Amino acid sequence: MSEGQPHPAVGLDDVIHQRVRLGILVMLAEIRECAFATLRTELQLTDGNLNRHVQVLADAGLVVVTKGYEGNRPRTWLKLTTEGRRALRAELLALEQLTARLKAADLDGP
Repeated sequence: MSEGQPHPAVGLDDVIHQRVRLGILVMLAEIRECAFATLRTELQLTDGNLNRHVQVLADAGLVVVTKGYEGNRPRTWLKLTTEGRRALRAELLALEQLTARLKAADLDGP
């Protein structure tokens, strides 16, 4: 343990460190913009479940939601904000630090 340094778990963000929300942010980091329906399908969620997680991320300023039409059909698109990209990087760094600690630990020991 390092004196004066907080444990890497302290760096995990409660808004992001949730399976669905982390998945949303990672998918949005991979592409410029993503349709709500694509996220729903890829993450195997219901409309209501995905909508709730998107709302949490939007309220935190991590994603932007845009509603419009594709032809005559209403569509919802999501995009990662600059703050969302920064927060995702910080989350991944904290996870990498936790992974490094586990690799250095003797998990088979007493």
